[in-house]
Amino acid sequence: MSYVEPSEFATKMVDSGESKIFMSTKDTLIRAIMAGAILGLAAMFAITVAFKTGSPLIGAMLFPVGFIMLYLMKFDLLTGVFMLVPLALLDKRPGCTMSGLLRNWGLVFLGNLMGALLVAFMMSFILTYGYSLDPGAIAQKVASIGEARTMGYQAQGLEGWLTVFMRGMLCNWMVAMGVVGAMVSTSATGKVVAMWMPVMLFFYMGFEHSIVNMFLFPFSMIMGGDFTITDYLLWNELPTALGNLVGGLLFVGIPLYYTHVKTSAERKL
Repeated sequence: MSYVEPSEFATKMVDSGESKIFMSTKDTLIRAIMAGAILGLAAMFAITVAFKTGSPLIGAMLFPVGFIMLYLMKFDLLTGVFMLVPLALLDKRPGCTMSGLLRNWGLVFLGNLMGALLVAFMMSFILTYGYSLDPGAIAQKVASIGEARTMGYQAQGLEGWLTVFMRGMLCNWMVAMGVVGAMVSTSATGKVVAMWMPVMLFFYMGFEHSIVNMFLFPFSMIMGGDFTITDYLLWNELPTALGNLVGGLLFVGIPLYYTHVKTSAERKL
């Protein structure tokens, strides 16, 4: 059977986290750049579909294509390593240290950002024919999204910041389930289905994903969004990334580790 029991894939999660700590700088960066670029393209694809069809649900149903492609190629998102790498330290794997964890997170963050910015530049160039024409209705829509999801949160003060943080938590709860979904089956079809469902949910519900936002907000600024880099970092990227970290670990990584790797003795009657 293609289904893998939780007791097996939970150990694979720890193994994966360990391998990422020892991965070379070159491999880590390249995989992260490709992941950020592909996810940026997927986000643009989903927004375009939603705009042209008038159905956000259809856009959400198609967005997971990018997530699936990058994980089948073993590329890395910051949201995924947020959940996987700490498990290697929790399991006390030899040589796995906090400095190794921070190195991995830093390289993946940098690579994801580079890939997302590359796609933001390329899409803005394409839509404006080298910034010589009006970008059109889709670009204007993205600009308004960027404004709403920075200045809209800022207008609510602390409650707005906490709202972004919680949306980030809920997002990576679902995205981390997608990462785990790639491990629950030995068949490509099974992996695709298991990854598709939670990622579609997060996108349709409007939860905040730090890597999607690395594309969305720079692209929005280029297209005329009325907010600053500081607004984006303080009122979206920072609380989103922190929420992604907490959500992935708290709701997926730690529960699976403590119930399927570090199991307790059976209760005796």
